[in-house]
Amino acid sequence: MESKTADLSSLKIDRSVKDDRPSSKMKYITWVAALIFLFIAGLILYPMIFSDTVEVHLTSVVLQSPTQTSALLTASGYVVAQRQASVSSKGTGILIYLGVVEGDKVKKSQVIARLDDRDIVAQLDEAKSNLQLYKAQLVEIENNYKREKELFARGLSSQQSLDQAESRYNSLLANLGIAEARIRASEVELENMIIRAPFDGTVLTKNAEVGEIVAPFGASSTSRAAVVTIADMTSLMIEADVSESNIEKIKTEQDCEIVLDAYPQKSYPGYVFKIVPTADRSKATVMVKVGFKEYDSRVLPEMSAKVSFLSVPIDTKMLSEEKSLVIPSTSIKEQNGLVMVYKVENDVVEAVEVKTGRKMGNYVEVLSGLQAGDSIIEKITDEIKAGTKVKIVQ
Repeated sequence: MESKTADLSSLKIDRSVKDDRPSSKMKYITWVAALIFLFIAGLILYPMIFSDTVEVHLTSVVLQSPTQTSALLTASGYVVAQRQASVSSKGTGILIYLGVVEGDKVKKSQVIARLDDRDIVAQLDEAKSNLQLYKAQLVEIENNYKREKELFARGLSSQQSLDQAESRYNSLLANLGIAEARIRASEVELENMIIRAPFDGTVLTKNAEVGEIVAPFGASSTSRAAVVTIADMTSLMIEADVSESNIEKIKTEQDCEIVLDAYPQKSYPGYVFKIVPTADRSKATVMVKVGFKEYDSRVLPEMSAKVSFLSVPIDTKMLSEEKSLVIPSTSIKEQNGLVMVYKVENDVVEAVEVKTGRKMGNYVEVLSGLQAGDSIIEKITDEIKAGTKVKIVQ
């Protein structure tokens, strides 16, 4: 009967203490979020960790001479005339004569164009007429002044009369000077209406047409400033940008080989004329001016060119040799007695058999199998085989 009197208060649940354990629902949401995160991370990291794609750099098959393959460095630039002028007029008027077109050769002081000068001719005629009038008056006024001086010396004339005669005489001399100055000014204005060549050269562009208004500095939106642009074709040079990191390889008078993009089969001998003593901060380059030792009429201003800076004196005989197709020696792989190079088509490697010739520095001559401009893998490694998936890196 003791069970009836037992204390059951210890079995009571204390509702005042909160349960800190997460609910089953929160556990489920946490597990789902973790799984989603791991899935996304797997999608991102899987290609990076498990992919068999190989990164490669491409190079081009190019035409080069033996001197180019042994060059210290190569830079690109443009043909620029060091003596060039936009020829304009000091006067303002309508263009009534233009005697040249693009390509014409001109001599220094040759008349290129004329402006309408009828108003200036009229001013010149007026100034000349005034001069003649003053000269006609000069005889009478000068004689009168001399008479007054003689009469005053004899005491037959007053000081006032002498002063008046002298004043008229000096005024007339001043008017004569003004008339002569106006004649010279009109003659200068008349000459300013004639546009002459400042030096021997060739007309590059024609900037105005007969009937248009020509004004100094293009005074209005409807007028022209320059009539023609002339360049001295004997002052042509290549202006090439060389990286700051390579500028120490270049010295004044260093021999160069110049190849115009328009005529890749032709090479011109050149030399470093000047290293411009300033750098372009936006491009991190220094301008180098390269002069021609000899060139022909095919070289024109603004043509693009490539300059090879040589470590040895240029051999003009080698320049006359026909250029060869070359590729870097690192692009070649020998396989089963065959010489192979590798192209990339749709991110997949394709093997191409080639026949090679002489070795030219770090390059190898290609006799067959490739053409100029073809792109191949620059450096072959053991990972690169036919059918390998690759990623082209610029």
